Amino acid sequence: MPPAITHIFVYGTLRSDFRHKAHGYVARYFSLMGRAFVQGKLYDAIEYPAGVPTAENHLITGELYEIKNAAEFDRAVQVLDEYEGSYDAPGEPALFRRELVNVQYNDGEVKAWIYWYNRPVEGKKWIASGDILKSDF
Repeated sequence: MPPAITHIFVYGTLRSDFRHKAHGYVARYFSLMGRAFVQGKLYDAIEYPAGVPTAENHLITGELYEIKNAAEFDRAVQVLDEYEGSYDAPGEPALFRRELVNVQYNDGEVKAWIYWYNRPVEGKKWIASGDILKSDF
C-alpha cells in the first residue's frame, strides 16, 4: 500500500534551479509542482545548505514535488535518504533526517517530506533570505 504523503519539499542541491547533478534523483521519481515555502531557518554548511525547523517567523524557499507513481515512493525516498545521509553511522548521528512538514504552496498548505539538517548549526552562517539561490553559497 503506497504511503499517504507522497510529496517532497527540497531547498538545496535537489532543487531544479540549483543545477546540481543530484536533481536527477528527484526528477526520476517526482514531478515539479512549483515554488513553495517551509517555516525554518537556512544555514550554509559549506558543502550544502542546511535547513532546520524553527518556531520563529522565517521561511525557507524551495520546490514542492509529487511522486509520479505512488508505487515507487518507497524506492524514491530510499534513494534520497542515501543521498541525504539520513542513516545513523556508528558513533555519529545521521547528517539529515526526513520529517513531515506543512508546506506553503500557492494559497494553501500541503503535507510533504523534508530533509532537515540533523547536526548543530552553531558557527554556521545563517542565510537570512531563506533562499540558497539568493545567497553567496
